[in-house]
Amino acid sequence: MNEGQIPEIFDRRLRAMRRDRAARAFADHDFLYRHMLDELLDRLNDVQRDLPDVLIIGCPDGSARERLSAMGKNIICTDPGFVNASINGGVQADEDALPFADNSFDLIIACGTLDGVNDLPGALILMNRVLRPDGLMLAAFTGAGSLPVLRAALLDAEGNRPGQHIHPQVDVRATGDLLSRAGFAMPVADGETLTVRYGGMFRLLDDLRGMGAANILLSRPPLLSRETLAKAAARFADAADADGKTAERFAINYMSGWKPDPSQAKPARRGSATMSLAQALSPKAS
Repeated sequence: MNEGQIPEIFDRRLRAMRRDRAARAFADHDFLYRHMLDELLDRLNDVQRDLPDVLIIGCPDGSARERLSAMGKNIICTDPGFVNASINGGVQADEDALPFADNSFDLIIACGTLDGVNDLPGALILMNRVLRPDGLMLAAFTGAGSLPVLRAALLDAEGNRPGQHIHPQVDVRATGDLLSRAGFAMPVADGETLTVRYGGMFRLLDDLRGMGAANILLSRPPLLSRETLAKAAARFADAADADGKTAERFAINYMSGWKPDPSQAKPARRGSATMSLAQALSPKAS
């Protein structure tokens, strides 16, 4: 690896393959994507500007394109998976290698993919570059604190030499710093936890595969044996409530930031005030 080069931790080819395989039955496992997309579009509704030209990053189905088109937006889609990009008439690309010219879009909606990017700071810098001045970026992805019950069950089942079966996760507190380092103005980062109750571990694993979220680490451990999987499933079941269902958590990070423009309000002296999300999403009067 060359000096200064970002280490690759995710397998780009496998990532695309997993998303392509999930495309066929994605509607059966789309609850997390739908939840994040609904929240991002709710936040967009608070914006007092038109933002007509939109780049959608992450398009596992046509819902984002259809909903934004219904708002009168001009849409271009990109996805790490070839199938997802194709069904949306878009471009296959990783977020840290976006093939678009600088100052091309007024709005970027990045839903559900940034947790699997090798160079997240680089991806955010590119997103800033392809935005026009005073353009908005809205993003959502799973972060630190996700899947604690599954993680604990796998660790317990594997004993003294556990493998890394769940991806490294970004803490929501770090996302604001990442936005600032990438050059975004008025950065806002916040999070929420979505709790989903499962009748068993294998139903959860089926959802993860069905949303294209299975392990894509370059240094993946060997496949778990049947004995280890059975032990992990038993530990997962031990965490169940009285009705036999286990509550698992998905932590979701949300980010927003504007590309700097001279017309934007200048921030107050550091530490003198705290910007609310509503303020950050409405930098100008309509």
